Amino acid sequence: MIRLLFLALLGLVPIAAQAQTEQQALVDRATLTVQEMLSDTSNVQARKLLKNAKGAMVCPRVFKAGFILGGEGGSCVLVGRGEKGWSSPAFYGMGSGSVGFQIGVQDSQIIFLILTENGLRALMNSQFKFGADASVAVATIGVGVQGSTTTALRADIVAFAATRGLFAGVSLEGSVISQRSEWNQAYYGQSFSPQQIVLSGQGQNPGAEPLREMLTRMGE
Repeated sequence: MIRLLFLALLGLVPIAAQAQTEQQALVDRATLTVQEMLSDTSNVQARKLLKNAKGAMVCPRVFKAGFILGGEGGSCVLVGRGEKGWSSPAFYGMGSGSVGFQIGVQDSQIIFLILTENGLRALMNSQFKFGADASVAVATIGVGVQGSTTTALRADIVAFAATRGLFAGVSLEGSVISQRSEWNQAYYGQSFSPQQIVLSGQGQNPGAEPLREMLTRMGE
């Protein structure tokens, strides 16, 4: 990475190559997040849900900080599962703002398991705001989802997080998931929509294979 940045300053690395490196770093972090969170023995039920999931969104790092005014942000990848297995990732950003008495810093890893076609279609919209669409049921569960099967099975999307910091738990209410079309363009070299990548399998990049393989292994 340092070498690429140095060469970029000299104009020796194309802008597209620099951008793809940024996207690949996110895909690699997503792969590690799946491995770390789903290998945890307290998340056996999560792996059972993954086995039948229509898709998954992985956010390797969602950072939240606030003192009266709060904010949250992070980058995510969305993959779907079809007859040929897991798709390549489409890129998204997560963000929100809040007002109220709060103080602290929170750093979370979040995995969304998408259990229904309705939930998958909702996340593929240009923007999806948690809590705003009454037709999409979202269950938020902490690390270790044993005993939460009933709650999970009633939901279109189940989110669970590993959180470090001073805020208690993780709140998704009001958070917005938005497409990052320019990242799809940079990673695949073409302007694919999330529907083309996730549902039709049109985006291909060898760098996404470890993520697809990890999801397959964890959902066995």
